[in-house]
Amino acid sequence: MDSVQVRLMREDDLASAERASAMTFFEAERSTRRVSDPEVEPRSAVASKQWIDRMRFFLGVDPGGCWVAVREDAGAGEVVGFAISQNRRGLWFLATYGVLPGHRAQGIGRRLMDAALHHADGRPGIFSSSVHPGATRRYRLAGFSLHPQMRMVGTVDRHTLPTVDGLREGRPDDFEWMDRLDQDLRVAGHGPDHEYMLGTMRLVVSRDRAKPGYVYIDDRGRASLLAAAHPGIAQNLLWEALASSRGRTLVNCVTTPNDWAIDVGLAARLDIGQEGYIAVRGMPVPAPYLASGHFL
Repeated sequence: MDSVQVRLMREDDLASAERASAMTFFEAERSTRRVSDPEVEPRSAVASKQWIDRMRFFLGVDPGGCWVAVREDAGAGEVVGFAISQNRRGLWFLATYGVLPGHRAQGIGRRLMDAALHHADGRPGIFSSSVHPGATRRYRLAGFSLHPQMRMVGTVDRHTLPTVDGLREGRPDDFEWMDRLDQDLRVAGHGPDHEYMLGTMRLVVSRDRAKPGYVYIDDRGRASLLAAAHPGIAQNLLWEALASSRGRTLVNCVTTPNDWAIDVGLAARLDIGQEGYIAVRGMPVPAPYLASGHFL
């Protein structure tokens, strides 16, 4: 068996970690692909750069939560596993985690997860989990509750789009109240994550501070992270995201307490399917809330 070291990530690990991530998730998506799903494609060069930029950000904000497994016999240090977690005040979240298929069943995943969970230092935690049996077993043994989540996919029927008002473009001076809303919904605010996300996505917020809510919309018009004080505000924000979509779209991380999103997706003629779990420990499932895969 190859000798593998689990250690803190360094900036010069990023390119190798991205390659390991791309291969790990490509194989995972291919193995769980539904017959009706499009063929799985390798990660694009643009998406690879985005992954590296995002992990560099996490490494800069909270390096103690960023871990890699490296083959010691591979000259430059080949990354074969990774666990990128972050602490935001009283909350811990796992941004991404995986082990290359050829290095599983060797205890590497357990060692990575142990390191990331040690960094949590007892904080409540949250992350989005795949359906991989070994991973879900590890999460449950670590004390996480696994809540099935749904996704909605398809092309929005433009005739179904309602007129939505009461929204505006978001700005950095919105972050303070957004963090208060985050704290109400998910134990702690996103803090520096908001500045990063605003630099990479469109932010739309509620005009009425008495009924706060916000949504980040990515470059393909998909709701990447949504939080609101009331389901009605959340629905308006999701409709705004769907109106921004181009072609086939995705609404992800829909848990049972967030069935308000299902009503919007069905009205827009999207199809519903199951998609892994939201894992939480020491906290309820956030609602009204659609988690981000990486920023939770």
